[in-house]
Amino acid sequence: MMQPEDIKKMIERGMPGARVAVTGDGHHFEAEVVAQEFAGKGMLQRHQIVYRTLGTKMGNEIHALSLRTLAPDE
Repeated sequence: MMQPEDIKKMIERGMPGARVAVTGDGHHFEAEVVAQEFAGKGMLQRHQIVYRTLGTKMGNEIHALSLRTLAPDE
């Protein structure tokens, strides 16, 4: 079973320099990701960037992930 810390580490590995906070109960998770690479991108593009860091875990071990994605100046 995935834990919030596992998801946090995966996002941090895939997005060096991002500030990441993840909470959850092993089934449903919430993540806040603040990253410079989100600047100038829409919500869908931002979420796709995060989903890529999670690879096949998304939709399998990670069933529900609510994302809040911000650029540093937001």
